[in-house]
Amino acid sequence: MSNLEINDSFSQKRPVLTVVIIEVLLLLAVFAAGAYATINELSYTSPVLISFIPIALVLIVYFTWKKKWTTLGFRKLSSIPAAGWVYYSPLLLILVVISLKGMREIGVSEILFFIFFTLLVGFVEESIYRGLILKTLLSKGVKTAVITSSILFAITHVLNVLSGQDAFQTVLQIVYALLIGAVLALLMVKNNNIIPLILFHFLHNFIQFVGNDNSDAFIGYDLFILLVLALYCIWLSFSLKKPRVSAQVDHAI
Repeated sequence: MSNLEINDSFSQKRPVLTVVIIEVLLLLAVFAAGAYATINELSYTSPVLISFIPIALVLIVYFTWKKKWTTLGFRKLSSIPAAGWVYYSPLLLILVVISLKGMREIGVSEILFFIFFTLLVGFVEESIYRGLILKTLLSKGVKTAVITSSILFAITHVLNVLSGQDAFQTVLQIVYALLIGAVLALLMVKNNNIIPLILFHFLHNFIQFVGNDNSDAFIGYDLFILLVLALYCIWLSFSLKKPRVSAQVDHAI
């Protein structure tokens, strides 16, 4: 039990239904934005901008109105115990590996756009999957919350099947998203701080967007990262079985 009282809210009485509603609304927003962008022949980033900007505004209003910022993990980095920082070290390794492909020629205006774009995605996706969905499902147990939130996170990446990429790349991306989702969910349970997760999500996506488009040449690096993520999940899972002195994860949303 957390140091905050859990309210007898709809999300507590029907956590599964709450998560289904959140996921369906998100997918509907993305699909609608994608349809609009396709009809009007807009850029490939338009669906995310069209759907995520309103979602981000709604989240900000909701978190402020319900005073949920702290409950959902928006805490000072100093709240993470000194011993807890070691669990983020593999994230740095992943960022280093994906940055090895180098950076393509890109202008300042495009860099600024991708900074905004990837921060937007990082904030929205972490707030929804490692914030709202994970916290709602914790009443069903940590294992259920981590696995379900990770699967739902990966499902959103199934949309890439429609982008024309080959089946292997699509499967690789889904597995990658599933493992990344599991790692970030476990870190959220471990340290109850969403800020490092948003920062990683932002940096990871930013490096991918500004990097060279030579994914075939870096397939070996992708497989290496998958191995790192799988081992990372095992490490974090075992670490959760140890007694913790850090702040516990609050359940209420």
